[in-house]
Amino acid sequence: MWSGPRNISTAMMRSWGSRIDCVVSDEPLYAHYLSTLIESKRNEHPVYADVMKSQSTDWLEVTTHLTGPVPGDKPVWYQKHMAHHLTDNMKWDWIGELTNCFLIRDPASMITSFIKVIDNPTPEDLGLPQQVALFEWVHKQTGTIPSVIDSRDVLMNPEMMLKLLCDRIGVPFNSTMLSWESGSRKEDGVWGPSWYSSVYQSTGFAPYADKDEEVPTRLRTVLDECNAMYEVLAKHKLEVSA
Repeated sequence: MWSGPRNISTAMMRSWGSRIDCVVSDEPLYAHYLSTLIESKRNEHPVYADVMKSQSTDWLEVTTHLTGPVPGDKPVWYQKHMAHHLTDNMKWDWIGELTNCFLIRDPASMITSFIKVIDNPTPEDLGLPQQVALFEWVHKQTGTIPSVIDSRDVLMNPEMMLKLLCDRIGVPFNSTMLSWESGSRKEDGVWGPSWYSSVYQSTGFAPYADKDEEVPTRLRTVLDECNAMYEVLAKHKLEVSA
């Protein structure tokens, strides 16, 4: 699942992690991504030093693992990826071995949430250029349209959207995906306490609520760019039939 930050990506990981037949991985390329940033950008990330100690920074080592045997011999391996963790020096051939899905969110909502931790994100920090590029790459490689789901749609109707996604990728839906125990998980990254406070308190997908927050003026150009890229992906999103 290729997401941007603040896209209910951790709640989706909880959902899949609730399945007895599924193992999950939390942003396995985060340390590699941090290792490529200049110091000032790296310092924007909470507990970045701990992140880099907790994972390999070698993208080839990480992706070899991600395309190898599924841990615990489970039938399903849900990998939660941030699209902006795809760096310029990485090759993408390993991605072709995966079933690739895309989780998107209205950029204004994503930006106003993200700036609570990192002040001045670029479109690249929010992952939309990378999501669009990867979507187009997967489409070209496979000749098919990858699955796209919108976080708003998931929150509006979790069961139906998860059923649609499961059907699209050939995995039987399981109702255990709709709820989970509150608290942290052993599979959570060490960055969890900095980013996952609301998920720690959750026991399922929160009801959708419109956010009454405006994107700051300084980020209006970023918003415009992100809106254009969001629309490229949104026209392919899974939707409940009328």
